[in-house]
Amino acid sequence: MNAEIKGKKPLYPILFAISGAHLINDSLQTVIPASYPILKESLHLSYTQLGLITFILYLTSSVMQPVVGAYADRRPSPFILPLGMALSMLGMMGLAFAPGYLAVLGAVIFVGLASAIFHPEGSRIAYMAAGSRRGLAQSIYQVGGNTGSAMAPLMTALIFFPFGQFGAIWFTLLAGIGIVIQSWIAGWYRKQLLLHPRVPKVKVTGQIDVEHQKRIRSAIGLILFTSFIRSWFGASIGTFFVFFLIENFDMSIPHSQIYIFTYMGAGIIGTFFGGPVSDRIGRKNVIIFSLLASVPFAILLPFSNEFWAYPLLFIIGVINHSSFSVSVVYVQELVPGKVGTVSGLVTGLSFGIGAIGAVVLGAVIDITSLTAVIVACSYLPLLGVSGFLLPSDKKVQQWALDAERREA
Repeated sequence: MNAEIKGKKPLYPILFAISGAHLINDSLQTVIPASYPILKESLHLSYTQLGLITFILYLTSSVMQPVVGAYADRRPSPFILPLGMALSMLGMMGLAFAPGYLAVLGAVIFVGLASAIFHPEGSRIAYMAAGSRRGLAQSIYQVGGNTGSAMAPLMTALIFFPFGQFGAIWFTLLAGIGIVIQSWIAGWYRKQLLLHPRVPKVKVTGQIDVEHQKRIRSAIGLILFTSFIRSWFGASIGTFFVFFLIENFDMSIPHSQIYIFTYMGAGIIGTFFGGPVSDRIGRKNVIIFSLLASVPFAILLPFSNEFWAYPLLFIIGVINHSSFSVSVVYVQELVPGKVGTVSGLVTGLSFGIGAIGAVVLGAVIDITSLTAVIVACSYLPLLGVSGFLLPSDKKVQQWALDAERREA
């Protein structure tokens, strides 16, 4: 962290505003999985088809996120933010009036594209407003998204269960509020670009640069792998665990949603504290902890009863989500000159692999059984041992300083 940034205070109004925009964006994205229990019954969908909806949603956003981030690194476009929210509004209207499965998939594409537009630029704005507290700033930003995602069970119980598919129309009002907030943020963003125009960086060549790039790529690969693990495990709980509860405990749909809300609500806590803790003890330590510390609780979860499932889901949610914002900051500091690209890469690809995981898990459930897949997925966090191979925070900071000196 250079001297100009060190000691600089975060811009909290901007951070809370972008967090609120993140909440709205992810709430609209969460409308899709929240409607699954209703769509499964009304359209007679299989688990594979539900997995395909998740695949389309997250693949659309994940494939485009690095593209949007790379474009914005070269040509920042502040007012692309409210444009993305307008696409979400169209997606909500499409879902509310969709007459069949293919129309639902079409609405999902709009929502996915909106997410792809928002996330890289949202991460960049949090980075710009962070001052010297990048972990804290990214946590504030990500807490908004996690809060929006946590709304899925409440949406199912309070909106889709009583009102059916047409309940999605109410979320167009939320999208309208999001357009207003993001227009204000875009105005601030534009002013920052005018005050601090970007200077093209000199391209450095030679053996030192080649070796540096190899180290960077290796570290990014490891971060992506740990993100994939978290995403696949999250897909098993967020998409299919509700059906596990209904099948094993004969729960109603509203009752089962309380368990998922417990997991997602705990994730908000984990996300919020993960960033500030990483500012103190290091990004790498938090990333390793978030996977390995959840192992015993994850393995116990499929064998728990209705009572013990609550505390287990809460503990897993806190631990598993503690590294989400930290992973993004780790890569931003690893490649400080391409904040949009790497932010889109980490969040986008991790969601994309989570989407592929949802399709694969859905297909395996149709072939085997729901219980078998939930039990198998509980061992995924064990792969978190790969986090020990990550470069230390001190090395990452040194690499960034070396890159700055070569570019000076």
